[in-house]
Formats: sequence, C-alpha cells, structure tokens
Amino acid sequence: MVRWILIGVLTLGIAGVGFWGYQEHQEKNAVLIQAENNYQRAFHELSYHMDLMHDKIGTALAMNSRESLSPQLTEIWRLTSEAASNVGQLPLTLMPFNKTEEFLSNIGDFTYRTAVRDLQKKPLNDKEIKTLQSLYEQSGDLKDELRSVQHTVLDENLRWMDVQLALATQDEQSDNTIVDGFRTVEEKVEGFAESNVDSALTGTSAEEHKYQNLTGEKIDKETAAKRGQEFLNVNNTDNLTVTESGDGADVPIYSISHQNGNKNGYLDITKQGGHPLTLLVNRQVKEQKLSLNQGLEKAKEYLDQYNFEDMEVFTSNQFGNTGVYSFLYNQDGVRIYSDAIELKVALDNGELLGLTARNYFMNHKKRDIPKPKLSIDEAKEKVNPDVQINEQYMAVIDNDVGEEVLVYEFLGVLDNETYRIFINAKDGTEEKVEKLDGTEINYASASQGRA
Repeated sequence: MVRWILIGVLTLGIAGVGFWGYQEHQEKNAVLIQAENNYQRAFHELSYHMDLMHDKIGTALAMNSRESLSPQLTEIWRLTSEAASNVGQLPLTLMPFNKTEEFLSNIGDFTYRTAVRDLQKKPLNDKEIKTLQSLYEQSGDLKDELRSVQHTVLDENLRWMDVQLALATQDEQSDNTIVDGFRTVEEKVEGFAESNVDSALTGTSAEEHKYQNLTGEKIDKETAAKRGQEFLNVNNTDNLTVTESGDGADVPIYSISHQNGNKNGYLDITKQGGHPLTLLVNRQVKEQKLSLNQGLEKAKEYLDQYNFEDMEVFTSNQFGNTGVYSFLYNQDGVRIYSDAIELKVALDNGELLGLTARNYFMNHKKRDIPKPKLSIDEAKEKVNPDVQINEQYMAVIDNDVGEEVLVYEFLGVLDNETYRIFINAKDGTEEKVEKLDGTEINYASASQGRA
C-alpha cells in the first residue's frame, strides 16, 4: 500500500514538474516572440522612414516657395529623429553603427537649423543647396541598401533574435545576412561622412562629440576584469565575462558581465584609463533601511571613490527601495548640464546598482566661461512676471542648435506647477522653459548651488 502511495506521489510530482516546465517554456516563447515582433517593427519602420525622408529631400529641392520650404525641412528633421529612434531599438548595440547614426544626426541638424531661420530674409545659398543635393543622393543610396536587407529578411523569413545571438557570441565565422547587410550600410555611410567634410553641416561637429576626458593609460583585459570585480562588487574575477568593442566604435571599451544566481551585472569601461561609462546591477532590493538622503550620501561617496570631482546634486528621486540621483559638474559656481552623471543606489544596504557617465566623459573639459552681460535682476525681467521664482543659478546648457550658452537658470512656480526657465546671460533670450514634475526636484539638497 505504501509503495503505491509513493508511486502516486512521485507521479504527481513528475506531472507537476512537467507542467511547470511547459509553462516556463511557454512564457519564454512569449517573451521571445514579443522581442522579435518589436525588432521587426523597428526595422520595417526604419525602412519606411528612410523612404519618406529621401522623397521629402527631393521635394524640398524642387520647391521655390519659402513658405513651403520651411515646413518641408522641419518634416525632414522629424523623420531623421524617427529613423534614429528606430535604429536605437534594433539589437545592434554590439556592432558599431555610429556612422549611420551620425549621418542621420547631421541631416537633422542641417534641416532644423535651416528651417528655424527666416528663409525670406536669408534663403538657401548655393553651398546649402549643394549640400541638400548631396544628402538626397546619399539618402537614396542608404534607402536602397535598407530595402535590399528588407527584401532578404522577408524573402528568407529571417529572425532578428538570430542577429542578437550572432552579435552577442561574436562568432566571426557565423554567416548572418542581416548583420552583413547592416555592415554594408555602415561602410557606405562612412564614405558619406568623408564627402561631407566641407559641406554646410555646421554647428555640432563630430569633434565636439568625441570623448574628451579619458585620462590614464590603456588597460588590458586582465586589468579590466579587476576593475569589473570592484565596480560589480563581486569576490573574484572567475565568473566575469569580458569582451572588447569592435572596430569603429565611438570609444573603445571593455564590456564586462556577471551572473550569480538571482543577481547579475553589466559594466562598460573605457580601454583608455578604465573609466566607467555604464553600470547596471539587477537584484532584488530588500526592505528599505536607508533614507533617500542617506542614499544620496552613499552616491556622493561613490563619486569620490571613482574620482568624479566638483559634482553637485541636481535631482534625487525614490523608486521603490532604490534612490536615483543626478549630478552636474560645477565649475566656479556654474552648473554644466552636459557634464552629467546619474547613480542608482539600493536603499537596503547602499550598494551601487547603476551608473551612467557617458555624457560626462563625452563632454567634460575645463571651459572658458564668459562673464554675463546681463545682471541677474535684468534676467529676471525676462521671466513671466506671474512666475514666483524660488531658486536661481548660473548654468551652461546646450541650445536648440547644439551650442553651449551661458544662462541664468530660474526655478519657479506658476498655478501650482513648477518650471525651470533658462535666460541667455548675454542677450536675454528665453532659451528653454521646462515643466517639472513636483516630485522631481529636491530643493533642499540642491540649495547649496543657489546663486
């Protein structure tokens, strides 16, 4: 009797395990199908937006009316943003694709800068028309290459999840049609960049967007692994996976990953100096033991530990049992918005769960900050008089055309809503106005930067 009971229990156990395994398999398949659908949508939208952008550029060349040309250029700028967003949703992060993104950015910069000026007083000059013609031809070539890849994807029923696997494994011998197609696109666009050196694509140059603060000697894989052990807070380097970025990446990096049960981590550090660009640690954060302010003190300690100097807290927010903190570089009392760092701290034990410092290393440098031509009282007169100003700072921000400008920054309230207002310290132009969520800014912790 006991034997049959045991057999019954074992049978039920096996059936339960089988059902659980089947359910896990179904859930995993559902996630994979959703990811594949998202990749397919982003890719086909990219092809569609490139088609439209090429047609719009051609239409702009045929226009004679300035009233029609300005909206057309604005539409081209919108399409470049859509295309760039589509590229960002594809699993190409492990494959250098920066030339294509730079090409789209250049088209957007050129068309936006041209569209916002008064084309009646300052119409397109010969050089700008020549640039537009060049962009029309180049976008046509890019469109054709993408259409070729799209035809192959549809004809052979290719999967983007295979692309992700091929890139993640870095299998040089693997033959992936989509990857090969996008490499062809990138090589073609690289030729575009060379031919546009003397074009009218001015303003935010490629030089201004290279990483400017990568000090120190180059590190090898072994040193990178030791740095990974430190940043990811693991006992040794045995279970760390270290991979190098491919040729043509905007900055040479080591990508380091770690998996240990329910905790996993990912880190990008530069080969030059071993500086952290991105850190992400995933684990279950337990019951909160630290306050948001105590988490801020921990974040400041991490900044000191990793040699980020003269950083000023900008915002602090709590999400569940984690604190997220943004910092800006402060040069002689002036907040530099482009030199920003964000940290995520676990409020159960103060562990660093996230760090983003790409903007900091891309933009940070010692700046020659001019003296303001307007006094702070003169700048206040440019603000809507109905706004009650609570905080004021000096800051350097990027304006709409990517140029750094010195501004007065005012934090104020209008109709129970909080706004951040930037007034150009040279000519009083209202550069930007941002509406803030009432929980986003932490006035108490930011008051140390009050002008």
